[in-house]
Amino acid sequence: MTYLVLWGMLLAVPVLSMYIRTTNDANYTFSWEEIFMMWGKMGIYLVIFLLHNFLLAPLLVFKQKKTLYLSTIAVIAGIFIAYQCNNRPERLFDPPKGRMSRIERMPPPQDFDHRPHEDKRPPIIYGEHDIIAIIIMILMLGMNLGIKFYFKSRHDSKQLIMLEKENLQQQLEYLRYQINPHFFMNTLNNIHALVDIDPEKAKSSIVELSKMMRFVLYEGNKKGVPLYREFEFIRHYLTLMRLRYPENVDMTTNLPTAIPDKEVPPLVLITFIENAFKHGISYQQSSFVHIKAEIKDDRLHFECSNSKCKRPNQEKGGVGLSNVQQRLTLLYRKDYTLDIEDEANTYHVKLEIPLI
Repeated sequence: MTYLVLWGMLLAVPVLSMYIRTTNDANYTFSWEEIFMMWGKMGIYLVIFLLHNFLLAPLLVFKQKKTLYLSTIAVIAGIFIAYQCNNRPERLFDPPKGRMSRIERMPPPQDFDHRPHEDKRPPIIYGEHDIIAIIIMILMLGMNLGIKFYFKSRHDSKQLIMLEKENLQQQLEYLRYQINPHFFMNTLNNIHALVDIDPEKAKSSIVELSKMMRFVLYEGNKKGVPLYREFEFIRHYLTLMRLRYPENVDMTTNLPTAIPDKEVPPLVLITFIENAFKHGISYQQSSFVHIKAEIKDDRLHFECSNSKCKRPNQEKGGVGLSNVQQRLTLLYRKDYTLDIEDEANTYHVKLEIPLI
């Protein structure tokens, strides 16, 4: 549409120019012959433009066939130059036959030499008209090529953004599918440990697990869940842990009661809490797990501290912790803070994320 408008304006220029001249000069008549002659000259550029726009430019822009493009352009340029140099037009706007111009009405000078003059026109390659025509053609093709590259760049940028979004979504889905089995595996291990020690507590654990399973199955695959649901899930998990571990284990929880209507990614916080119980609780020595969450300026500040208990053949890391770090990077890029202080006897996590 842009090209259609531009060429329409160019083809209208001779008509407008003729109209202005006939309006300003009463001795000048409107001549369609001159307009058609101008349109004929412009038609050569139009044909070259259409050929370049639909056939030649795609060779370079989309197919990267530089040799074929340059060789074809060289052939077309040679043909155009030969045509321009051997078909020099007469003056386009000479007065029509039958009407004398002011110059023709002037009496000839006394010393006017009526002998025929030789054609002293400069060589064809140096003709001013030819050079201007070639420059116009080069500028026209260059502009057309530049516009092609511009729109291709825009299209490629949009495609790249779409691919990045799809890749991000696929990575998040992959990480979610890893988190769910990892969480259930750890929780079932906790219940298994209670079956022989205290069957009644094991029954209560199964009830708490059913509540958590409902959350994981129906909320775990969503992009965001209400913040109060995430806190509720944490409370169910801590209830399960209190049933398993003895009373001398120091467990403190400080979660806000006034919770705004905001969302967080599901199962992000629980990963750090799982890690704290996995590596911080011992039946033989005093241990603790301290959990705290605050909401400031639409940002969640979460802290989890635990003691470190040395166990033989203990794993240093697991799937859950590495996954949650990847999820945070994919979801927030640099708009989050995760500080982990791994000291000799304690492990402390500080997380700050924006609320959706």
